[in-house]
Amino acid sequence: MASLLSSATEMAHHAAVSLLSSSEVKVGSTIPTSVPVKENEADKTFTFKGISGKNLFIGVPGAFTGTCSAQIPGYIRHYDKFKEKGIDNIYVVAVNDVFVLKAWKDSMTDGAGTPIHFIADDKGAFVGALGMLFDATERLGAPRSKRFVLVTEGDTITELAVEPVTSGLTVTAADKILPLL
Repeated sequence: MASLLSSATEMAHHAAVSLLSSSEVKVGSTIPTSVPVKENEADKTFTFKGISGKNLFIGVPGAFTGTCSAQIPGYIRHYDKFKEKGIDNIYVVAVNDVFVLKAWKDSMTDGAGTPIHFIADDKGAFVGALGMLFDATERLGAPRSKRFVLVTEGDTITELAVEPVTSGLTVTAADKILPLL
């Protein structure tokens, strides 16, 4: 009975990921502007409706995971270089709750803060609408974000990098993205 239940649960997770995730965005696509996300406060949501300027979105599978914790400090360290290249805002997006994202941000900046926005997509709806959700149930317990970087002008994607292996850091590291701008 337990194995039957386990098998049914696994099938349900795979089906949920398929339903939640649309086809992967590409250069020229627009980001979802009506999907609510959170930053710093659990009871306050916002959307990217009306987003303007040149923005960088960094999708990561999970706060506090090894590769994610190795990737994001490069963006924090090179924040001024991204600004010099015309980036108005940098958003780190993860399918985690807002409390975990805030703690992760604080841990990487020793509580000093950073102008980089850490966005909690706690239901995976934003990442799913980008087509960047994958089934990470076996390792992380739930569907998570692929590792990606999007550059947008307003809500239109102008550059896109997606790691071929989600645990890798070959095309989405800060030093790989800076030359693309």
